[in-house]
Amino acid sequence: MKIRAITALLFLSLSVNGFAQGGRIKISGNVRDADGNPLDLVAVQVKNTLIGTMTNEEGFYSLPVAPGDSLTLLFSCLGYNKAERIIPRVSQNMRVNVQMNYTSLELGEVNVTAMQRQTTTMETIDANRLKLLPDPSGGNIESLVVTHAGVSSNNELSSQYSVRGGSYDENIVYVNGMEVFRPLLIRSGEQEGLSFINPNMTEAVQFSAGGFEARYGDKMSSALDIKYKQPKAFEGSASASLMGANVYVGSSTGKFTQVTGFRYKTGRALLNTMDTDADYDPSFMDFQTYWTYRFSPRWEANFLGNVSLNNYTFIPHGRETSFGTANHPRKFTVGFDGKERDQFQTLYGAVTLKHHLSAKSEIGIQAFVFNSREEESYDITGYYWMDLSATEETEGAVESLSLAYYHEHARNRLLSNVAHVGLYGVQQIAANHTFKWGINGQRERITDKISEWESRDSAGYSLPQTGTDVNVIANLFSDNRIESSRFSGYLQDVFKFRTEQGLFTLVGGVRGSYWTYNKEFIFSPRLSAGFIPNVNQDWTFRLASGVYYQSPFYKELRVEVKDDNGNSVIRLNDRLKSQRSVHFILGGDYAFRAVARNFKVTTELYYKNLDNLNPYTVDNVKVRYYGENCAKGYIAGMDMKIFGEFVPGTDSWLSLSLMKTEQTIRGQTKAPLPNSQGYNLSLYFQDYFPGYKRAMLNLKGVLAGGFPVTAPRRGYEGGYRRTPPYRRVDIGMTYQLAGGSDDIMDRRFFRHFKNVWLGVDVFNLLDIKNTVSYYWITDVYNQQYAVPNYLTGRQLNVRIVIDF
Repeated sequence: MKIRAITALLFLSLSVNGFAQGGRIKISGNVRDADGNPLDLVAVQVKNTLIGTMTNEEGFYSLPVAPGDSLTLLFSCLGYNKAERIIPRVSQNMRVNVQMNYTSLELGEVNVTAMQRQTTTMETIDANRLKLLPDPSGGNIESLVVTHAGVSSNNELSSQYSVRGGSYDENIVYVNGMEVFRPLLIRSGEQEGLSFINPNMTEAVQFSAGGFEARYGDKMSSALDIKYKQPKAFEGSASASLMGANVYVGSSTGKFTQVTGFRYKTGRALLNTMDTDADYDPSFMDFQTYWTYRFSPRWEANFLGNVSLNNYTFIPHGRETSFGTANHPRKFTVGFDGKERDQFQTLYGAVTLKHHLSAKSEIGIQAFVFNSREEESYDITGYYWMDLSATEETEGAVESLSLAYYHEHARNRLLSNVAHVGLYGVQQIAANHTFKWGINGQRERITDKISEWESRDSAGYSLPQTGTDVNVIANLFSDNRIESSRFSGYLQDVFKFRTEQGLFTLVGGVRGSYWTYNKEFIFSPRLSAGFIPNVNQDWTFRLASGVYYQSPFYKELRVEVKDDNGNSVIRLNDRLKSQRSVHFILGGDYAFRAVARNFKVTTELYYKNLDNLNPYTVDNVKVRYYGENCAKGYIAGMDMKIFGEFVPGTDSWLSLSLMKTEQTIRGQTKAPLPNSQGYNLSLYFQDYFPGYKRAMLNLKGVLAGGFPVTAPRRGYEGGYRRTPPYRRVDIGMTYQLAGGSDDIMDRRFFRHFKNVWLGVDVFNLLDIKNTVSYYWITDVYNQQYAVPNYLTGRQLNVRIVIDF
């Protein structure tokens, strides 16, 4: 500890580029933004000299200068107006505190985010944008995440996303420092409902697309870190639309603060734009509350509670899908009977007790319990036929390619219980040196009962047709129960220091985990470095590397085997080990001003070496694993983003990702990873009507390559095909009825409201039918045809948002 303290003091002594010598006078102080928050990485310089320094994480700076006549201090930070302070005479040590104002224009609800310097792999995302974002998923944080570089999604009905070629299960999500979970039986976006994260309750969002810190758990792709609000006064909001409604209330009474939110979503109108004519009855509800009580200046307790109930009822009547090419157009027609009814209920409760040993030291205990009850039940029969439509080649005739009767049945139940307790600590050794640690224990109990089968009869023959037997085309049974414990811990050090070359930020740590089920211990070292050169502080460089594991939870363990009667049953593989990914990331930012506006260009190159892979296939959002470590591979790519004021006073960005992946299965089959799109172009754009700032336009657009998909139960050994590119544009127009500095409505009517917006959205503006998966049909000769399952079409949405 003595050596560490001495080292810290030596680095601090270099923070003024060698000017701290005997006889010097110290000017110090704090720099804060307009909201009173400390600003780090603010350049503080004696004007017209090379003497300078930067503020630390607490906004503090210290600058030795020579005694003498007047001097001028210049404070500059990207995204803020420059500030100058004139000191008439420098004769003794003094404090100079400064408040810096944003460079944004006052446009009612339109705010330009200050472009903070990103010296680690964690990127800050502004959750307030969701108020104006046209979002068919009902207002999820994830819908904003997918517009950032390296993140992709090909399903507007789902909040799940892929990061740099990884699976949906490879993304870890934290809320207030604790991991949250999602249901396991979800197989389509229509069933999914609301994301766990309530954006109205969210204060801060940080996201890493790779190379994240050791304090984040054992996942291979990304980390999303959410912090909920602790309001200082009463606040609230309410909104309603054709997609649902939500209400949020926050308050503070000195020692006690609370935020509470209720959300309701129904996607019935949106689902009715799909090819299947059906009675859709989705009903998704979510209630959350977050309490904070401060017993004393040093003791604080937090509680987070969540109840989520998702019901989905589906009664299909008919379907007609046209597909194929101009020369070979095909039409798939189905008549249905039966229905599907699903229910997903989750309960989550978390408690944190933290104690500040001193102003620079914190220790805390965290515990949570998670319970999920999932039920999937359907009996659907159908009679389908597929025709080769009339063309010149067929001389006007319609050729029947396949006709059959089928019956799909399922009675699936899954019960999950997770109990977790952990201890963590934070120690600030010096102003720019912070040490963090944590130890955790977790108990898991999962019960899984699956009974599903599908029969098909084509032209009077059961499929698959053998000539002798009557068979079902597929079945699956499971009756499994697993109880296990996990133990993990991490050590992490964050150190910032300055030299004559510039500011360095080092984040290093190690993480270890042990799972009793497969008796595996994994060790994960991680390191990242950031550098801001003194020669040009508009540049920021980042380098990160680490070993990341994907520890199995439950789905990964399932292996389909045949019993003595030829039925497919699920066995759990207790020898399955964690998948491993070694990350190498090199990136940088360049900030500049053009046409009197702020911009930032970000580029990251990455390479991930993969081994011990457990291959999987994706159908809609359902992930099916092989259940064995039988593959290896790699992911390489480049992410680019330009962020800034495309329109004065607004924030917009354009992201481009290029990627190549490959996996080798059992040493023979080479194929791309299931979430490898090749390219992804995303746009988030804001505008307002010239001279009338209350009328806003928000646009979100995506153009991405198709995903590789396989035929059911064949895997990549049976070959694969790619879905067509995913193309979608959502646009929203919002009008501010009340709020801001120039209200046009009668304040007597709106006096209780801070802001009122009225909006109109057009989802899928171009009405493009995107393919999410395929329905595979088989004729009597066992030849398969892939019929595309299309996503939603164009839909109008009206909404109102009120802040009070």
